[in-house]
Amino acid sequence: MAVTSAQQDGPEPARTGQEHLVGTSEQGRFCVANCTCGWRGPARRARSQARTDADGHLAGR
Repeated sequence: MAVTSAQQDGPEPARTGQEHLVGTSEQGRFCVANCTCGWRGPARRARSQARTDADGHLAGR
């Protein structure tokens, strides 16, 4: 899992035809999952939940 930064309302399926490298980053007290395709997950207080959001994004490919 790569490390980067981002935010959005929730997991959405990965776009087909693109490479997907997901990661998480810390923004203050929150952790956010994001992907190289432009997807961003919601800010979470728990790193584990941000990683779950990223896994859900990859599963939607």
